[in-house]
Amino acid sequence: MPHRPVLTGALFGVLCTGMIATSLTPTRLPAQAAAEHARTRWERLCQIRRDQFDLILPRAMRDHGVDMWIVMQKENQFDPMYDDLGRGYVGSVAYWIFTDRGGDRIERVAIGVSGYRLDECGYDMVRGFQPLLAFVAERDPKRIGVNMSELIGAADGLSKTSYDRLVKELGPTYGSRVVSAERVVSDFRSGFTASRLIALGENGEIARRLADRALSNEIITPGVTTLEDVAWWMANELQSRNLGSSFEMPSVYITGPKGIEASSNERIIQRGDLLMIDWGVGYLNTWTDVKRIAYVLKPGETAVPAGIQKAFDNAVAVRNVIRRTIKAGPTAGEMLTRLASEIEKAGFRMQGTFNETTNDDKVEVMIGCHSIGDRGHGSGPSIAWFNPGQHSFPIKPFNPFSIELFAWTPVPEWGGAKARIPLEDDAIVTERGVEWIYPIIDRIRVIK
Repeated sequence: MPHRPVLTGALFGVLCTGMIATSLTPTRLPAQAAAEHARTRWERLCQIRRDQFDLILPRAMRDHGVDMWIVMQKENQFDPMYDDLGRGYVGSVAYWIFTDRGGDRIERVAIGVSGYRLDECGYDMVRGFQPLLAFVAERDPKRIGVNMSELIGAADGLSKTSYDRLVKELGPTYGSRVVSAERVVSDFRSGFTASRLIALGENGEIARRLADRALSNEIITPGVTTLEDVAWWMANELQSRNLGSSFEMPSVYITGPKGIEASSNERIIQRGDLLMIDWGVGYLNTWTDVKRIAYVLKPGETAVPAGIQKAFDNAVAVRNVIRRTIKAGPTAGEMLTRLASEIEKAGFRMQGTFNETTNDDKVEVMIGCHSIGDRGHGSGPSIAWFNPGQHSFPIKPFNPFSIELFAWTPVPEWGGAKARIPLEDDAIVTERGVEWIYPIIDRIRVIK
């Protein structure tokens, strides 16, 4: 059989021992070793799933008064929770059913779905198809959560026809007890255990190293390389490592005095360009969102121009305010209000409308600290202007966040036009505050 590229190499993290190493250099190994690697990935996903079921799911259901959660799927029409719940073969219709029967755990049963990886990981029972009503009636739930939501895409996997069928299967008594599982899904997906956090940290390390390589002379030759050349190189690196992408094509773009000039297209990278990367990686069912910045030196230059460097330094100062302010406890909306106040106290001005700057000497700021981890833009609390529906969600310990901000600073080299500097790296938020899970951006990289 053909050999497959796999990840080997440097160890990341010290949260536990025996962790599988990953690297950024794909190698070709014998078929047996490749198979062992596939099993290793599955074993890690299995451990993550068991931990989520044991440690996150009970509170997610009880906090929102849901004593049964049903995820329904049809063959070839998969719910967004399909990977989270362990996948499996669905012949016609299947139900992943989680029931709070008291005690310290949630009962987990899969009906109408099969497969080795599902049978061996996390479920109390994996059964062939059987009538749903008798199973539900035996447990007699008072509130049955199902995946329908106006707000959270990951909690909205139930189609109209599937909903109609499910309610019919449940009958009048239990069909009338169906409620949205929106908040259950949000808390389950945004709640991170140690095993899942380790995977996210490894993922972030992969994402930032590849981005750093992309913004270097290894990949870029000024006057020759296009933005899409860089984006395709990054996409190829993901494919060679069997990794996913949080946002499809990596965003490789140029920012100038008039804002974003070009993104991941045929534009040739020239000297004097200020380059940005915005992208995310999918690994072990975790997803990142990371930005990196580089400047292409002009002839005679040896460093980033002073005005652009000052703009970067201002963005870092804003990030420092964010880091010392965000903590678990308040809702995301309350934290956004608090952040705005602290940023103003630090001498900056919050921007009214995103990307609309004022022609003055003030540094303007916009905050986009959003949920991360279960997707590039996640299902949990969001301290970002673009997720108002998730402002009411409380920030819980070990929720992962993209610490994202934008700072606009007047730049003399650009005739006083404001340079937009975006910073974004992933972290967890605890009672102690923002805790980084890999090395964050600390400078503008230089391309010679």
